[in-house]
Amino acid sequence: MRIADLKPLLALLTALLVTHTLARADPPPVVSKIAAHPALWIVHAKNATAYLLGSVHVLPPNIEWRTPEIATAIATADTFVFEAPMDNNGQLDGQDFIREHGTLPPEVALPSLLDAQTLKDYRKTLALTHVSPESLDHTRPWLAAIILEVALIRAENYLPDSGVDRQIFALAKSEGKSVQYFETVNQQFSLLMPQSPQLELTEFDEDLKQLQTESNELGPLVDAWSHGDAAEVARLVNADLESDPAARKTLLDDRNTAWAAQLKRMLALPHIYLVTVGAGHLAGPHGVPALLREAGYKVDGP
Repeated sequence: MRIADLKPLLALLTALLVTHTLARADPPPVVSKIAAHPALWIVHAKNATAYLLGSVHVLPPNIEWRTPEIATAIATADTFVFEAPMDNNGQLDGQDFIREHGTLPPEVALPSLLDAQTLKDYRKTLALTHVSPESLDHTRPWLAAIILEVALIRAENYLPDSGVDRQIFALAKSEGKSVQYFETVNQQFSLLMPQSPQLELTEFDEDLKQLQTESNELGPLVDAWSHGDAAEVARLVNADLESDPAARKTLLDDRNTAWAAQLKRMLALPHIYLVTVGAGHLAGPHGVPALLREAGYKVDGP
C-alpha cells in the first residue's frame, strides 16, 4: 500500500510518532490568520449527542478553525473521541512498534536492499528532504518512506502541533475530560506496514519517485476542508484511492463501519461526545455520518 494512498488518512500517526527522528524545523514565519469553516455534523440519540468534526492532522499554523459551532461543541462535550491515543502512552506504543517492526537487523543497511535505480532515487529524495542518511540506515523501507514524507510535509509548513485533533486532545486533557479512542496505535501502524518484503521494496521505489515530483498535495484537501466542502473532501480522498479498491476498503470503508458500530454503543449512554477524526472518514456516502443516518439516527450537517 503506497504512502501516497495513506497520506490524507494517517498523517496523524506519522506526524505524532515519527517526527522525533527528524531535525527540528525552523520556526514558521509570522503570517496573517486564515479563517476556516470546517464541516460539523450533529448526531442525535435519545439520551446522547455526538458532534463529528473532521480533522486535517497537519496544518499550517495560521489557520483558525474554531467557529462558534465548534467552540460550542468543545465547551459542551463531556467525552472526547479520537482515532488513536496521542498521549505519552500512545507514543511509547508507537516506539515499541517501530523497534519491533520498523528496524533492520544491525548487520543490514537500507541502501544495501536497493537496486541501482532505487538507490539513485533514494539519494535524490534524501537531498530533497534534508533527512540525514545515517538516521535511516537501519530503518525498514516502509518506515523510511513515512519519515521522508513527513519531512517533506513539514518543509511545506504543515505542522502536527497545528493539527485539529492534537489541539483538541490537548484541551480535553488539560480540562480533565474523558477521552476515548476507536483504535490502538498498533492497529494504525499495522495499516502502514506491507506484509511482503518484496512488496515493501516495490512500494518504497514508487514512493521515492512520487516524493521527487509532488508539491503541496495537501493544499487542495486543506482548502476543501477549510470551506466546509465535504463533497470535495470525499472526491479528493477517493481520487487518492480510486486505483486501489483494496486499499480503500482497508483504510476507509472497513474502519468507518467499525467506528460507526462503536459510536452506536456510545450513543446508548447519556453523554455529549465530540468525535474528531480524519476528514476523509466523515465525508461522502460511505462516511460515518452517512452510516449513522442509514442506521436511523438523526444527523444534522452537510
